[in-house]
Amino acid sequence: MACLLEAPLRISVLSVSSVKYLILITNTFEMMTIAVEIPHYLLLQEVTATSRHYVDRLFDPDPQKVLQGVIDMKNAVIGNNKQKANLIVLGAVPRLLYLLQQGSSSEELRTECAVVLGSLAMGTENNIKSLVDCHLIPALLQALVFPDLIFIEACLRCLRTVLISPVTPVQLLYTDPTVVPHLMSLMNQSLRTQEYTTQIIFHCCKTPEHQTVLFNHGAIQNIAPLLISTSYKVRIQALKCFSVLAYENTQVSLTLVNVIVNGELLSSIFVRMMQRDKPIEMQLTAAKCLTYMCRAGAIRTDDCCIVLKTLPCLVRMCSKEHLLEQRVEGAETLAFLLEPDVELQRIASITDQLVAMLADYFKYPSSLDHDLKHAHELRQAAFKLYASLGSNDEDIRKKITETENMMDRIVSGLSESSIKVRLAAVRCLHSLSRSVQQLRTSFHDHAVWKPLMKLLQNAPDEVLVMASSTLCNLLLEFSPSKEPILESGVIDLLCSLTHSESPALRVNGIWALMNMAFQGDQKVKMEILQSLGTEQLFCLLSDTDPNVLMKTLGLLRNLLSTRPHIDQIMSTHGKQIMQAVTLILEGDHSMEIKEQTICILANIADGSTAKDLIMTNDDMLQKMKYYMGHSNVKLQLAATYCISNLIWNEEDGNYCCVSNLSSQARQDKLREMGFVDVLHKLTQALDPNLCDRAKTAMQQYLA
Repeated sequence: MACLLEAPLRISVLSVSSVKYLILITNTFEMMTIAVEIPHYLLLQEVTATSRHYVDRLFDPDPQKVLQGVIDMKNAVIGNNKQKANLIVLGAVPRLLYLLQQGSSSEELRTECAVVLGSLAMGTENNIKSLVDCHLIPALLQALVFPDLIFIEACLRCLRTVLISPVTPVQLLYTDPTVVPHLMSLMNQSLRTQEYTTQIIFHCCKTPEHQTVLFNHGAIQNIAPLLISTSYKVRIQALKCFSVLAYENTQVSLTLVNVIVNGELLSSIFVRMMQRDKPIEMQLTAAKCLTYMCRAGAIRTDDCCIVLKTLPCLVRMCSKEHLLEQRVEGAETLAFLLEPDVELQRIASITDQLVAMLADYFKYPSSLDHDLKHAHELRQAAFKLYASLGSNDEDIRKKITETENMMDRIVSGLSESSIKVRLAAVRCLHSLSRSVQQLRTSFHDHAVWKPLMKLLQNAPDEVLVMASSTLCNLLLEFSPSKEPILESGVIDLLCSLTHSESPALRVNGIWALMNMAFQGDQKVKMEILQSLGTEQLFCLLSDTDPNVLMKTLGLLRNLLSTRPHIDQIMSTHGKQIMQAVTLILEGDHSMEIKEQTICILANIADGSTAKDLIMTNDDMLQKMKYYMGHSNVKLQLAATYCISNLIWNEEDGNYCCVSNLSSQARQDKLREMGFVDVLHKLTQALDPNLCDRAKTAMQQYLA
């Protein structure tokens, strides 16, 4: 695991004029000159003689002179990034690691080496990269076996500095399965080890796998007592650990809710940490812990610690009296808390004028690049919170859209340079698009479909999923935006989404087409069929994703509505449709999918000529008879509708009968197959809808 060098190496640079440097390497036995390619991030304008002197002293045969050389190097690099980079290029890191790992080195020398390495790590990101490339992390982890506490603290401090950098691959902490348990054993040796190990855990817990490893090695039991430490630094780092451990993790959250520290439940400690007299960082982090525990199902959404403590605390964080970063984090955490719960959304919407407060998030200046980054973060957070607030309640949506220039801000957000802002803006738009009133008013007045269509032309999948989901709502029958969207040539775009590898995009593409086909005219339906293509339609009917299949059946059901449309489509695609329907009914599918499939058959049975495709298919008729006697009432009802349409007496109605079989012939055939007996039995059914439908069908035999 460690980066061990077989012999002490002396490295000095002879030339710095190009990417490839000549390095003179001298050891006890021989001298050689080799060419080494140095990465671009280590290129320096000059390497001073003073820097070489520091490295040369690391190779002195006198241990005391080596120690003094390391101490002098420590003093030279403090606050001097250029000196740090020089020493890294000159090869100081491998030599320091060698001295640090040698059992013959004194405790003081090893400690000073760790301190210098930690100081080098506090330079630029390029310094961090070079330290990682020199295998600093495994070397330091192995060095933690030495018993000296001051040395262990220095190693942990250096590890902390390297591992919190965004350029360091945190997976290095989990490569050796003995590392995490060893870190846990070192945690409580001193206040410094508590602070450093919890910082390391906080920054290195990035995935569910990391959460599981830390949980299995006793992270909760080791970290929980630190919440009542005398040191604020330890308390806040322990709190941050719980925030990343509990995030979207039911196992951790259910464990945390039962943990007791010094006679007090952990959740109660978190509540105390949210009090107004506590530091803002502590209030916010404690609120995050309780939010994540609540979202994981460990705490009820109506628990007083959520309704009366966590929610108000997070709303407070959105106030402009707090730092920008705190306002962003507070809004995003609150959005996460509110997302699934209507009652929390209603409470938040009337707390401290939150809806109006969020409008200030859009007023941050964005003239400079640095300001633009912060402006984007604020807008993204505001859009996310508006999306959560307005996801269910009509009054809240109205309040949001009536906030100053809100719809204009959403429209502008859809074309922002930041992909994160565009995604948050379309999420907000999607939330508001669930309102019939807003679709008919604000959405129509601001023509939001135009920037939405533009967004759909070229965007990453995560944006496409949300944008296409919003478009589904804009294509509902009562939406004024439906007609102009149809005229914009959207059908080809939606059909292209059905070819996506993403199931969510396939679902949304079909869903939008299904909404478009609902009560659509024949021209629109034929355009959909022509653009989608028969092959793709039947490919979707055999899709392995049940949601894709369900929406495709919904699309087919809407296409096969009104008698002329049914007959025309079945005259050209009837054989393939009947084959696909048969495969679905015979396949291992859910009751909901089979119900939708039988409803399609009921629509086909309502056609004038299309019904012959069922009447001439005895196998399909037997299937209908089977489902009429099924234990599932919805399947019974759908099958009964199908048979009722088949036996309907057109001569008694206003229908034009052009079927090859007269209604009398159909009734006679179905009687011979035993359907009358089944219908008679269903007239006694407990379900009123099923009973009424069976009685209506029986009346056709008496007509």
